[in-house]
Amino acid sequence: MAQSDYIIEVNHVSKQFEDGKFALDDVSLQIRKGEFVTILGPSGCGKTTLLRCIAGFQVATQGDILLNGEDMTSMPPHLRPVNTVFQKYALFPHLNVYDNVAFGLNLKHVDKRETERRVKKALKMVSMSDYEYRDVDSLSGGQQQRVAIARAIINEPEVLLLDEPLAALDRKMRSDMQLELRDMHNKLGITFIYVTHDQEEALTLSDRVVVMREGKIQQIGSPTDIYNEPKNCFVADFIGESNILDATMIRDCKVHFCDEDFECVDKGFGEDNEVDVVIRPEDFYIAESKAENKQQEADDPWQLHGVVSSCIFRGVHYHMSVKTDNGYELEVQDYHAFEPGTRVGLLVRPEDIQVMHKERLCNAFEGEVLEDNKVLFLGEEWDVLERTAERFEVGEKVEVEVDFDHVNLLDDEEEGVLSGEVHFILYKGDHYHLQIRTDDGDDIFVDTNDIWDKGDRVGIKIAASWIRLYKTEQE
Repeated sequence: MAQSDYIIEVNHVSKQFEDGKFALDDVSLQIRKGEFVTILGPSGCGKTTLLRCIAGFQVATQGDILLNGEDMTSMPPHLRPVNTVFQKYALFPHLNVYDNVAFGLNLKHVDKRETERRVKKALKMVSMSDYEYRDVDSLSGGQQQRVAIARAIINEPEVLLLDEPLAALDRKMRSDMQLELRDMHNKLGITFIYVTHDQEEALTLSDRVVVMREGKIQQIGSPTDIYNEPKNCFVADFIGESNILDATMIRDCKVHFCDEDFECVDKGFGEDNEVDVVIRPEDFYIAESKAENKQQEADDPWQLHGVVSSCIFRGVHYHMSVKTDNGYELEVQDYHAFEPGTRVGLLVRPEDIQVMHKERLCNAFEGEVLEDNKVLFLGEEWDVLERTAERFEVGEKVEVEVDFDHVNLLDDEEEGVLSGEVHFILYKGDHYHLQIRTDDGDDIFVDTNDIWDKGDRVGIKIAASWIRLYKTEQE
């Protein structure tokens, strides 16, 4: 695509703060003229920092930001043809609606007649024409948000930046404002860049969604692509409800999970390779099992059998948990209720199984062999088996590997060699996959059947027999 087709280009932008932490880590993003792009992610993922760098309120540590091909990385905010709508509206309480909307034009000494024409046009666009002389403090949250948007669009910016503008509204008003924002975008024809942590909002509003985590972009795509074709477990888990399961790609179009083989449509994952699969709850077909014994169930069309353990009405469908005979807990949605205790069969079509590459197969660290059968990694000394250590010289740099299910987490953090906290939790059908962030900022990944909460403090131990050492590859 030609460069002129992009109104905003973010090229390898990083933002590092004084404490050394990166709010943005090598972020690149291209936005077309007239697009509605939503930057989506949990708190602390860097989405607002990215928006503030585009607006000019923060300066990137590395990289550059272009507007219509012109570098505006160091350009002050007031010189950029962008306007920002904030979560807290930032209206002037001593000014009425008209004067709040006209404020930017008055600063530019625009003719009064032209100002009046543009104010009335902007207020009409946000359905606030009858509120010109009302005190802003007398308005509801939704009305104040409309005034903030009118004040932003009256300056006719090329790009409108919206930083969680609907977060303070109740659910009904937020839904109404989502439709109005989409309608406004169509009428104005300008570029909208929208920041939110609300997945439903992102899927409703956007032409494209940018999913972020810990300062990095995880995936960019249309709402349909993001939902139906997630690139990794984080995106699959964050966008909607999902069954995320460990699996093995037997060969093209055949994958093994839940102790069964399934036909799928995915190719190019190799043979007998570990992968993850995602199945949305609404993609399972569910029916009461009529079989009277295991032999009859083996001959019926259902791929999995189990018992419903819970059934909750969600307004338009029922959400059920099914415990399969081989020990997996699967989430299923259907328009019909199957009460707890009901024996059921489950079926999923090949096209509804999404296969993903695993981000990692085990924990991998850089280490150094020490005396007395010890190895240094993660800033600590760990015991290793003598037969493991004797293959290396003291002082030799090594690669250290530890399987996810061979890391022990302790309630008393002081009993561990390391301590940290639970940073991320992913349920994988028959176990939990945890990301533990150590006190030094390193990550350890753990498979466990124990139940932990995000933010729990833990001690970390790894037995000597589970630590594997490999020679570092020479360049």
